[in-house]
Amino acid sequence: MEQLDLFGFSVNDNLPASELQKQRLNSYNENHCFQYDIRLKNYDKDLFYSGLSKDEVQRMKVSDFDFGIAKDDEEKQLCCAFIKRHEWLGTIPQYTTHYFYAKYKGILGGVILMSVPNAFSKILGNETPNLERLISRGACISWSPKNLASHFLMWCIKWMVQNTDFRIFTAYSDPSAKELGSIYQACNFYYLGNNFGTKTRYINPFNNKICSDRFFRQRSAYKKFAKILGIEWKKEWDVGGRINWDIIPDNIEKQLRDMSKSVQSKSQKIDYEQKHKYVYVIGRDKRETKQLRKMLERNVQTFNYPKERGK
Repeated sequence: MEQLDLFGFSVNDNLPASELQKQRLNSYNENHCFQYDIRLKNYDKDLFYSGLSKDEVQRMKVSDFDFGIAKDDEEKQLCCAFIKRHEWLGTIPQYTTHYFYAKYKGILGGVILMSVPNAFSKILGNETPNLERLISRGACISWSPKNLASHFLMWCIKWMVQNTDFRIFTAYSDPSAKELGSIYQACNFYYLGNNFGTKTRYINPFNNKICSDRFFRQRSAYKKFAKILGIEWKKEWDVGGRINWDIIPDNIEKQLRDMSKSVQSKSQKIDYEQKHKYVYVIGRDKRETKQLRKMLERNVQTFNYPKERGK
């Protein structure tokens, strides 16, 4: 008997995640966003497995939830599994650095992941890369209170500001999934427009997942290329998580860079809609917040929030 996923499509582990997303979006014709559609479809099963009653869910408040950050691999894996079921992309970013959770009586009810941005902006000038994190994934379980997402997101941002050096939090919403960025609007993010994100992505030839062109120039990719070429990777070529090209012989560097270009040119391309972009800037106190926001307003143009869903 053919196995179907939550959306009625045949389960095929050999099919790239990008193709599954295309199938789902191409057949999607609801007026609400795709993420909300997942919430509706998951409700009955989510409620059943939680062991909660409808009456308890209806009385539930945001204040009933505990927020926290995953500290070990087991907690992080649970967060990833939650995102794969409840978030519309169903994938985990490559460079996730912080895993946040919201729990109701010990039951996982929400997850937010923050990651290294695919490309750093100049929102606060040259120092931006040291201050910026991307809100890369986020979802709440279907039976959670409607306003849990906004409260949870702001708790995550404030935790980051109090416990790290990050002050800029960027986020995207995808018009192809009928996303507006309603949660970011509710949290008073700045809106930077709808012409962001690469128009072309690729199928990673090593794991069949979606990647940007940045993947082909990453240290992990170059290590794979070296192995294919029969080149022994030296420990001293790695410095602080980066490649020290200065000490790699010129002939080896050329082979690695040529292979990077070749693999990228042969990889399957995917056309992507450009996205809405939002940003939130906050300091540890009112004075720092005011300074940072003045700098942002000098460096970027902001716009009124979009109100119409769709491409």
